[in-house]
Amino acid sequence: MSGFSNIDPQALQALRSQRDVLLVDVRTDEETKRGMLAGARHIPLHLLPVQAESLDRNVAVVFYCQSGARSMQASAFLSARGWPEVYNLSGGVMAWVRSGLPVDVAKPDARA
Repeated sequence: MSGFSNIDPQALQALRSQRDVLLVDVRTDEETKRGMLAGARHIPLHLLPVQAESLDRNVAVVFYCQSGARSMQASAFLSARGWPEVYNLSGGVMAWVRSGLPVDVAKPDARA
């Protein structure tokens, strides 16, 4: 795959039901306190350059943020560095919630 692809909430749900997907929330610490997608890993966008190598290249990586703008930057960053399968959640958490899908308000996974 060259570059990254945008994915909507329904397509992401379908992808997750078929195989392992690494969800990465690139929002700020404050934003994640309002809830995250279940199973997501939190890496604020500004820390991605130093934590990118901790991400598994053999698993599809899906970035998301509040609206999709920062996650698009994260997707472009990772795909430019050779990750084979990278997605941006179009519309971010706002689209996820509008689709009627839940967010998890439990403590997010620890950063690498």
